[in-house]
Amino acid sequence: MSFSRFIAFRYLSSRRGVSLISVITGISIVGISLGVASLIVVVSVMNGFFEVVRDMLVSFNPHVRIVAVGERGISDWSELAATARRTSGVTSVTPYVEGKVLLGYRGGGDVNKVVIVKGIAEDPGGVPSLVSERLAYGETDLGRRENRPGIVIGQSSGSRLGLFPGGKLESGGTVSLLSAHGLERMLTRGIGFPTFSTFEVRGLYSISSAFDENFVFVDLAEAQRLLRLDDQVVGIDIRLANLDDADAVKTELTRKLDIGRHTGRYKVLTWFDLQRSLYEVMRLEKWGASAVLALIILVAAFNLIGSLTMVVIEKRRDLAVLRALGVSRAGIRKIFLIEGLLIAAIGSGVGLTVGLGLSVLQKKYGLVHLFRSESFVIDAYPVSIEGFDIAVVIVIVFVLCSLAALYPAIRAAAVEPAAAVRNE
Repeated sequence: MSFSRFIAFRYLSSRRGVSLISVITGISIVGISLGVASLIVVVSVMNGFFEVVRDMLVSFNPHVRIVAVGERGISDWSELAATARRTSGVTSVTPYVEGKVLLGYRGGGDVNKVVIVKGIAEDPGGVPSLVSERLAYGETDLGRRENRPGIVIGQSSGSRLGLFPGGKLESGGTVSLLSAHGLERMLTRGIGFPTFSTFEVRGLYSISSAFDENFVFVDLAEAQRLLRLDDQVVGIDIRLANLDDADAVKTELTRKLDIGRHTGRYKVLTWFDLQRSLYEVMRLEKWGASAVLALIILVAAFNLIGSLTMVVIEKRRDLAVLRALGVSRAGIRKIFLIEGLLIAAIGSGVGLTVGLGLSVLQKKYGLVHLFRSESFVIDAYPVSIEGFDIAVVIVIVFVLCSLAALYPAIRAAAVEPAAAVRNE
């Protein structure tokens, strides 16, 4: 152990009795511990909510999406899909069409509602994984049976309209869809009764009201016919083996599409790009809450300034003796800087233990439940512990405590041996 470190340990641990300096130092350590623990718990919960929202949206939306620049559709989508399939890390490629339609039902209740119809190809990657996983009744078969195409709607809509899916041997309830094109023909060309397309309900999914009430799924060809898109698609959804590869796949696809006749016609979006505003707001909330809680550590750092300054005043004679024995000013400064770092280490160590302990318990046992959790996808506060966030918290603590120890260290180094002994 170096000389400066030895003296710093002695000043921190050898105070006799309970003095004002000991109390202030203890308050500083407790403040740092509370600040670190609070930061770790809050940041971990924020990370947990971010992952819950991301996983829910990514299960519904693709990892990567190719769309046309402007409002025109994609006519050469077969070629683009083949290019995407040849890209490393891609597990499924699904062309889709999407548009707003009027959902009608001949029964009672709320019979007319504007929804978003999404036409998807009949393959394993077609129906979004979240819809397949959260299918409450029926199946995701969208093909024609007895010349009637299938549709999957939200459970809340199905329950409200009294619609139930049929099986292989029996027919389910039916709904009708009217596109904006059909409505336009009725209004502009004087057609009295527009032609509705009838679909048989094959399945009911249950995610949340935001999805259940607004999205319905049909076969790609049926949606193209309904929306008058001929053989065009709105975009191509791509799913990956690893979500973290989305940026790399975007870069690779962008490079491939910026060649020849595809140049400037298409753009590639990742899952983050599709919901950028939402994700950025969540990140802003995370760091905003962290900045507010960091004030606890800042207050503890101010207490540390007072504590170390009082130590300097109390130890003036000792410092004078050390200077007379040949200890340099830099050595004196180092003593108090080390003492400040020791206090930071003790406080952050206790706070880290408490914060990580509470986070692990919440993640494993869900001790704190959400209020009215039946309205949410989850029932307890989610937790996700990330090493980078913990490292940032620890760095903040040590930087603030180092800055707090700087003034007492400079003041201690300015003590003149002769003057200190004469005053003593």
